[in-house]
Amino acid sequence: MAKERTEVQNEDTWDVASLYSNLDAWEKEFKELTKNKSEKGSWPQIAEYQGKIREDGAKLASLLQETFNVERKLYELYTYAHLRHDEDVAHELHKDAYDRISLLYYDFQSETAWIQPAILQLPKETLESYLKEDALKEYKVYLEKISALKPYTLSADKEQLLSLAGKALETPQKAFGVFNNADLQFGTIQNEKGEERELTHGTYSLYLQSKDRTLRKNAALHLHQKYGQFENTVSELINGQVQRHIFQAKARNYPSALHAALTPHQISTDVYHNLVETVRKNLSTLHRYVSLRKKLLGYDKLHFYDLYVSLMPQFEKSYTYEEAVQLTLDAVHPLGEEYHRILEKGLGKERWVDRYENARKRSGAYSSGCYDSVPYILLNFHGTLRDVMTLAHEAGHSVHSYCSNKGQPYHYANYPIFVAEVASTFNEELLFRHLMEKATSPQERCYLLNQKIDDVRSTLFRQTQFAEFELTLHSLAEKGIPLTATTLKNSYRKLNQEYYGPDLYIDPEIDVEYLRIPHFYYNFYVYQYATGISAAYALVEKLMKEGESAQKDYLKFLSSGSSRYPVELLEIAGVNMKESGPVQVLIDRFATLVDEFEKEFSSC
Repeated sequence: MAKERTEVQNEDTWDVASLYSNLDAWEKEFKELTKNKSEKGSWPQIAEYQGKIREDGAKLASLLQETFNVERKLYELYTYAHLRHDEDVAHELHKDAYDRISLLYYDFQSETAWIQPAILQLPKETLESYLKEDALKEYKVYLEKISALKPYTLSADKEQLLSLAGKALETPQKAFGVFNNADLQFGTIQNEKGEERELTHGTYSLYLQSKDRTLRKNAALHLHQKYGQFENTVSELINGQVQRHIFQAKARNYPSALHAALTPHQISTDVYHNLVETVRKNLSTLHRYVSLRKKLLGYDKLHFYDLYVSLMPQFEKSYTYEEAVQLTLDAVHPLGEEYHRILEKGLGKERWVDRYENARKRSGAYSSGCYDSVPYILLNFHGTLRDVMTLAHEAGHSVHSYCSNKGQPYHYANYPIFVAEVASTFNEELLFRHLMEKATSPQERCYLLNQKIDDVRSTLFRQTQFAEFELTLHSLAEKGIPLTATTLKNSYRKLNQEYYGPDLYIDPEIDVEYLRIPHFYYNFYVYQYATGISAAYALVEKLMKEGESAQKDYLKFLSSGSSRYPVELLEIAGVNMKESGPVQVLIDRFATLVDEFEKEFSSC
C-alpha cells in the first residue's frame, strides 16, 4: 500500500525548502508581490508604461525589464506551490496555495495583455531603430518573435478580454487533473494466485510489465473499465479542451487549431504532418514487431496488456534507486566532466528528485522548476529498467534547464517545447548503449534490446498515434462534428487497429484508453516526443563519431535556451529537423533493432 506523505523519508524527497523554508515564508512573498495594488491593478508599476513606449526605446526596455521581474517572482511562487501540491493533490493548504498563485498569474496575464499589441502597433521603422539602441539589443530575438505574430495579435482591449477568459478556459484541464489524480480510485485486483494487489497509477505500469498475465489482464481491463464508467463526463472534458483551442485559434484568425498551437513556437505545420505521414508509411515495421512478439510469447491472441511484458522473463532485473543514479552518471561520461558534475550534484546533495510513490502523489514523472530554483524531478520509482530509463530521461530535462538558466538571461532561459524532449531521450540512448556495453550474456543483450525496442515503439510510434488522434479530434470539431464518447471511441479504436496491425487483439476496454491520457489537454504537445527522440538519436550518433567537437556543440545547444528559433537551436547541435529524414532514420534503426533482437533471441 502506498505510504502517506508524512511517512516518506526526507532524503527520498526533493528539497523544496531551498525555494521557501515553509508555507509561511511563501505567503509572505505572495503578499509582497501585490503590495502596491491599486485601482490600476496589482502591478501599477507596469501599467504606468501604457501609451509611453512610443516615446523612446529606453521606455520599452524599462517596461520589459519590470514585466520580467514580476513574472520571474510569479514563477518562483508558482513552482513551490505546484511542487507541494503534487506531493499530495488532496492536501488542502497546498491546493489552496496552488489555486491562488494560478489565479494571480492569470491576473498578471490580464494586466500585461496590452504589451504585445502595443509593441506590434509600433511602426516598423520605429522598432528597427529601437533595436539599434543598447538598451534593447538584448531583447532583439524576443521582439522579432513578437513581430512574427502580428497577423494573429488583437487590439489591446481584445487581448485583455481573451486573457480574462483564461481562468474559465482552464476548467477542463484542471477538472481532469483533480479527477484523475485525487478522485479516481481503482481499488484492488487479483494476481494468478488470487492474492489482492492495490491498483494505482504507479502500480499500473508496473503490473503491465509483470510476467503474471492474470495480473496484467486484470490491471488493464479493470483500470479501463473504471475510466469507462465516466466516459461521457471525461469525453466532455476533452471536448471542452478542444473547443478551447478552436475558440482561441478563431479569435486570433489562425487557419486551424494546429496552426495556432505551432506558429507561436515558429514551427511549421509541415513538421507535424511529415511526422504522421512518415510513420504511417512505415507501419509495416511496427506490425512486424507485433507479430514477432506474439510468436515469441506463444499466445493465440496478443492483447494490449501483452505489449509491455519482457520477452526475456528469465532475465527480469530490478534496480535500487541508488543503482539507477550510478548507471545514469556512468552513461553520461561522453558528455564531459562538467555535465557529469552538474548531474552528480543534482542527484546527490542538492536533492532534485522526489523518488517514490506515496498516497495521492501526482502520477507519472516530470522535470520542473524556475529560473531561481534547481530543476526538480518527480518520479514514482519502482525499480524496473523502465524506471531507470525514466530517471535518465528526466535528468536530461533537468540538466538542459540548469544549463539554459546558467547560460541565458531570464527572458531567454526557457527553451522552446519543440526541443524539450531532445535532451531527455538523448540520455536514454546513452544509457542504453552503456548497458549494452556492460552486458555479459546473450540473455542480457536480448533483455536490453527488448527494452529499447519497446521504448522506441512507445516514444515514436505510440506518441505519433496520440498526435494523430489529437489532430483527428480537432479536425472533426473544426468541421462541426460533435465529439461524443462514441465518436472518440471509434476514432481511437480505428487508430489502434491501423497502427498495431492484425496480430494485436484490441479489447473493447482499450477503446477508452484515451480517457486517461493527460497529454490530450496539452495542446499539440505529444508529437514532440517523436521528433525529439529522432533528433536525439541523430545527435548521439554524431557525438560517438566526432567526440569532443560534437560534445561542445551539444553543450552549447543545452545552454542556448530560447535565444534562437527552435529549428536553429537544433542546427547548433548538428541536426536538421526541417525534413523528415531523422524520423525515417530512427524507423530504420527500429527495424535493425528488431532484426538484431530476433537473431540474438535464437541463442538465448
